[in-house]
Amino acid sequence: MTTEARVDLPADLIGVPSLALDDAQLGDLELLLSGAFAPLTGFMGTGDVTAVIEHGTLPDGTPWTFPVTLDVGQGAVPQDARHVVLADPEGTPLALLEITERSEVLAPRRARSTRDAGDARLTRIAGPVTSLREPEHGPFRRLMLRPEQARAAFGGAPVLAYATRGPLHSRQIGQLRHMAGQLKARLLLLPLTAGPAEVVTRPEALVRAVLAAAASLPPATMVIPVPLAPRSPRAGAGPERELSARALVAAAYGASHLMVDGSAEGTVAEGAAIPVVRAGDWAYDPVAEVWRPLALIEAGTERGDLSPGELADLLDAGGGIPAWFTPPAVARELRRARPPRAERGFVVFLTGLSGSGKSTIARSLADILAERGDRRVSLLDGDLVRQLLSAGLTFSREDRDLNIARIGFVAAEVARHGGIAICAPIAPYAAARSRVREMVSEVGDFLLIHVATPLEVCEARDRKGLYAKARAGLIGQFTGISDPYEEPLDADLVIDTSTMTREQATGAVLGLLTSGGWLPAARG
Repeated sequence: MTTEARVDLPADLIGVPSLALDDAQLGDLELLLSGAFAPLTGFMGTGDVTAVIEHGTLPDGTPWTFPVTLDVGQGAVPQDARHVVLADPEGTPLALLEITERSEVLAPRRARSTRDAGDARLTRIAGPVTSLREPEHGPFRRLMLRPEQARAAFGGAPVLAYATRGPLHSRQIGQLRHMAGQLKARLLLLPLTAGPAEVVTRPEALVRAVLAAAASLPPATMVIPVPLAPRSPRAGAGPERELSARALVAAAYGASHLMVDGSAEGTVAEGAAIPVVRAGDWAYDPVAEVWRPLALIEAGTERGDLSPGELADLLDAGGGIPAWFTPPAVARELRRARPPRAERGFVVFLTGLSGSGKSTIARSLADILAERGDRRVSLLDGDLVRQLLSAGLTFSREDRDLNIARIGFVAAEVARHGGIAICAPIAPYAAARSRVREMVSEVGDFLLIHVATPLEVCEARDRKGLYAKARAGLIGQFTGISDPYEEPLDADLVIDTSTMTREQATGAVLGLLTSGGWLPAARG
């Protein structure tokens, strides 16, 4: 989105267009400005990206294995603009980008809707960036040292870094102690706070879990959150490029080595900034009651690890975390960050054509949950939202997406505070639904219900006469007639109200909530 730059800019920049960045773009900007991505001084252009992809170097021959680009929606920056202010989502100006190149690129597949999956395009903007102010950071800003500050603190001593998107458990703690001892190195833990995390969803929860693990490591261990986003698979990135990016950032913060544990996939690309060492295969030795290299354990007595998925399932069900797997302090942080489903807020999002039965199911579900009294329930129905939250919006693609975004924002706030939000908009576009799922999933759980009642049944019901008016051309942009409906491919439940009663349809949703652990079994 482009807006006019805010008035707290230097006088000579007033009127320069402003571009709000997403979390991944903000992370790359911060790493560029801090020097963590040195020698880069800005976002890459076509020549840089081509050299990186084809040769693993920058055009001047400097080893480099991953693109750092700024891709925005077409029209997001005026064609005649020579500069653009880069801002955070609240509009705070952070940096000035001098535009030296523009090019057109395909949008990542995950960002495309069903309708435009074949030709969705973005504009790639390249050029050097200049800082306008220090980043705000948010939680744990006291830990977020600049690279030169970290290097000064280490004073040139050997440093073993571990960069992670998930919590550290007893296996990683044992590996780090062992490898640091061999290298006679201090330890540097880098929780990567931009992009998806394992088990926990919020970056501050990841940092808390890493700090809890650091209590079981040598006192001189340093924890520095770093906003390194995952490298885009669209640019040909694989595990080796992700590891190479982590090695580059770790080196910028003073690390002499980067450790990956024995379960890490892929190989490290040539030209990594520092040596990347593998800890080898470790397992839990129940006799010695410690994690140790597999070769040192008597055959057949070792205990394997829990995968992130298995750990998430334990937390979702409210089960105990085995003491051999992770220190108690880490387990406490994980339970805080990911309470059992029975205690988490969630959103039930019903989507379907007008007349499909969404509102009927939503009202019935809200009534039953209110009777049970398990948690607070908020009903965000399509017509009611249109009258209040989204008054004045049209039925254009842009306004439909804005309507769904507003519903998603309110629903996410309900879920954040442990409540249940039931939403029943048409929500015809897959990309808009996906954005709501992402928004809600940061703070709770999202369940998509596709009310897949056939068009002819919906039209036959037509109590408001809307389909008849749409057929007659009296209503434009009417979903199912003159506007598309992109059927969900990721629905958690599909219901056809032409083949079941209201009670059966509501019962199917309750069954999903009960079997999934979000609700206890109905009381008699």
